[in-house]
Amino acid sequence: MELICPAGTPAAFREAVDAGADAVYCGFRDETNARNFPGLNFSRDELRTAIDYARRHGTQTFVALNTFMRAGNEEIWYRAAADAVALGADALILADFGLMAHVTERYPEQRLHVSVQASASNADAINFLVDAFNAKRVVLPRTLTIADIARIAPQIRCEIEVFVFGGLCVMAEGRCSLSSYATGKSPNMNGVCSPASHVRYRQEGNELVSELGDYTINRFPAGEAAGYPTLCKGRFDIADSRAYAFEDPVSLDVMGEIDALAAAGVSALKIEGRQRGKAYVAEVVSTLKRALSADPTKRAALLAGLRNLSEGQKTTSGAYEKRWR
Repeated sequence: MELICPAGTPAAFREAVDAGADAVYCGFRDETNARNFPGLNFSRDELRTAIDYARRHGTQTFVALNTFMRAGNEEIWYRAAADAVALGADALILADFGLMAHVTERYPEQRLHVSVQASASNADAINFLVDAFNAKRVVLPRTLTIADIARIAPQIRCEIEVFVFGGLCVMAEGRCSLSSYATGKSPNMNGVCSPASHVRYRQEGNELVSELGDYTINRFPAGEAAGYPTLCKGRFDIADSRAYAFEDPVSLDVMGEIDALAAAGVSALKIEGRQRGKAYVAEVVSTLKRALSADPTKRAALLAGLRNLSEGQKTTSGAYEKRWR
């Protein structure tokens, strides 16, 4: 199976290539990609250099244009698609059906991958995208189990890619409105989930309070590590208890299930983390690359150190092992 690795900066891109990535995915420095944060992403010149570097090392480059176009401003996305094609992207990762149609009509030879943001999670939806837009690969939502993937794989006519490590989005992919409710900035339209400009921390007695917009997301007593205030990973008062209502602030890690994923029909394993630094990318990519080729009995020892790089230094198998709350 291919290992698909993140790069939020040119430095992280080079680290991913050097660590053995089969493909690196990245985005432009604008709202066309779902990691539109200050200090991240690529200019056109930087992407040209990155693609050239990847090709010299036998690595592919996937460009994520995985937000949804705004009516009246489609040209931003059309221009990004044209530039990515001209620069030599090996694949475009798209979520918006209108942008898929545009790319298919204008650049019929360009390889198209369906973003996880498109939320294509059953055979009928996926085959529609294959028939309508000649999609070659679908990135499945992180709400599917391995059994779900195994049922879908024989029914579809494209490759399957799944997330195996990194941040865990607990909403139906491409349908999150929580962040936009709290901040006015949408992950799916503006590419920013819980933007740092709306994050605040304040001390209240013995507790550190984290806030997003006008909302308290969590309270951390002295001695407890404080997490980033993402609304879907907040701790709330519910009836008589205080708990994480949607998901704990932990990271996804299903590398222990890679044999089952291969048997289910998965072609590519994806790492989340375009907002992480180059040291993180280098360590995660090199470790997972070794794990893929290691004897199954030795994988656990190889992967154990990655927990320290996870959110809250904790990991979960997400939908692969449990029901949603």
